[in-house]
Amino acid sequence: MKRIFDAIVSALLLLTLWPLLIAIAIGVKLSSPGPILFRQTRAGREGKPFTLIKFRSMHCWPADSLVTWDEDPRVFPFGRLLREYHLDELPQIWNVLRGDMSLVGPRPTIPEQVALYTERQRQRLSVRPGITGLAQVSGNNALEWPKRIEVDLEYVAQVSARADLMILWRTVGTVLRRVGVYGPDGTVR
Repeated sequence: MKRIFDAIVSALLLLTLWPLLIAIAIGVKLSSPGPILFRQTRAGREGKPFTLIKFRSMHCWPADSLVTWDEDPRVFPFGRLLREYHLDELPQIWNVLRGDMSLVGPRPTIPEQVALYTERQRQRLSVRPGITGLAQVSGNNALEWPKRIEVDLEYVAQVSARADLMILWRTVGTVLRRVGVYGPDGTVR
């Protein structure tokens, strides 16, 4: 049932948001040379790799760190706006429609992080990763990484349509208030 909901809602969102998606794509292209989309391999359900897509928010400079921070010079001004309101995440609606992701679930991580998971932490891979999740509406980057994993495990233990709807509702407020965009040390991991 969750997959059917995800497919219907993601299709409706893409049909409704296409003018915004095109406007953002033009904004990215005019703001910084390089591709419009950022693509990265992430671990999906059961650890299966997939290509996550986002609007690019950083210059195409060589990266010496996966960590970004508030006032990171690699993030161009329009990209900063996209990040603050999570608009850079909108292309992931396509990932949901394809079945790689869900609207709600633990955020997908890079395979190198998954390789470091304990057996208990690997349980977060038992569901499709989400665009938003319990950790995102519970503090997001303001939570230390181990705490975020624990919150994700709470979600995995009690997945339900009611919980998903509540998380989607809370996501709206979290995004509008820009909660947890950067962590307490000013970084995003």
